[in-house]
Amino acid sequence: MNRGHVHPQYQEAQQEILARAGESIIHPTLDRMRAAMDLLGNPQANYRVIHVTGTNGKTSTARMIDSLLRERQLRVGRYTSPHLKSMRERIVIDGEPVSEQAFADLYADVLPYIRMVDEQSDVPMSFFEVLTVMAYAAFADAPVDVAVVEVGMGGAWDATNVVEADVAVVTPIAVDHTDYLADTVEGIAEEKAGIIKPGSVAVLAQQTLPAARTLLRRASEVGAQVAREGMEFGVVHRDLAVGGQQIALKGLHAGYDGIFLPLFGTHQASNAAVAVAAVEAFAAPTEGEEGLDPELVRAALAKTSSPGRLEIMRTSPTVLVDAAHNPAGMTVTADAVREAFTFDRLVGVVAILADKDAEGILEPLEPLLDEIVVTANSSPRALPPEQLREIAEDVFGPDRVHLAARLDDAIELAVTLAERDAEFGGAGVLVTGSVVTAGDAAHLMKKE
Repeated sequence: MNRGHVHPQYQEAQQEILARAGESIIHPTLDRMRAAMDLLGNPQANYRVIHVTGTNGKTSTARMIDSLLRERQLRVGRYTSPHLKSMRERIVIDGEPVSEQAFADLYADVLPYIRMVDEQSDVPMSFFEVLTVMAYAAFADAPVDVAVVEVGMGGAWDATNVVEADVAVVTPIAVDHTDYLADTVEGIAEEKAGIIKPGSVAVLAQQTLPAARTLLRRASEVGAQVAREGMEFGVVHRDLAVGGQQIALKGLHAGYDGIFLPLFGTHQASNAAVAVAAVEAFAAPTEGEEGLDPELVRAALAKTSSPGRLEIMRTSPTVLVDAAHNPAGMTVTADAVREAFTFDRLVGVVAILADKDAEGILEPLEPLLDEIVVTANSSPRALPPEQLREIAEDVFGPDRVHLAARLDDAIELAVTLAERDAEFGGAGVLVTGSVVTAGDAAHLMKKE
């Protein structure tokens, strides 16, 4: 299909789905999802599931799990959110997003059932619920051997939580989405713990003590086994390498060394450890306790990509795009940039959604950036640049803050500012603040 040409049925399906209540409008119940699944004959029961929740690192971890499973010659479905460039990115089979035609056909197939649920419910099915129904139906139709499913928000009442997963993965938990979730780490952990099911294995990334206690209590209540980063598995060693890092991991049943991971930051090494432990837990019932083939682990992780996660979009100057959108996520991004890059001058381009903690997102960037350009992304929920400038001036001081109404102008201004006093090759631009910002930047810079 020619780039730039959009299949008309796909366009129509996309517009109808977007017309529904958005991802930020939550009605905390699984009733509509259960009704839709029942009408469809419960497609989500036809394959095994690895379910992934947490505050940060979910998508990267899901992509690594997918890569490891496919290296084992399994047919894998992957459902993640939000998307960077195309809605089709959310529903992936065999490592590839479903085609425009397949997406349109899938929507047409499930629409009669969606409408039946809408008619029976006070609240019509949301954007995210419809896409989740489509993903579960697509995976059954493929059919896949295993689905790697990322929670949209929370856990217990998230639309994805109509599955009985073999493995529940919880990446690091921090405070985010306080409009819809609790405003404490314990409260958020309690919600996310809802994906841990009886008889499953809970694979837990390094957590704060309050979050760990909450997750362990849930696992104990439902009789789930637990594997904890730093205890049963973890990162043994890591070194910087060109284009990423060399890591050695301790798995649940074996050690794995000599792994090249083409991603930056301590957090990505931890995500890799969590992914390997999740696949070990998934494989254990059929393969005893021998661990995975180390060559398979090396091959799978070396192929891993995580678009919009400290992704190098351009060089001369280096333009990085990162989807960090909460204070905890921005802290690990700042640490990773500091570790992996040596810029003489680094200028930030930042656009943030209005419901986020803008000051908390900006603070980790203050020691990292020489100057910052505030702007807006394409989301209707974007914080107006004038308001973001006021917040940024409090954090950075007025002299370091610039405003550009449009993202393309902001990137152009940032490149000019970065190159102004930098040594040759020492200029950098970091575009960040939201998944939408990262996706918009990736689209503008047309990296395929």
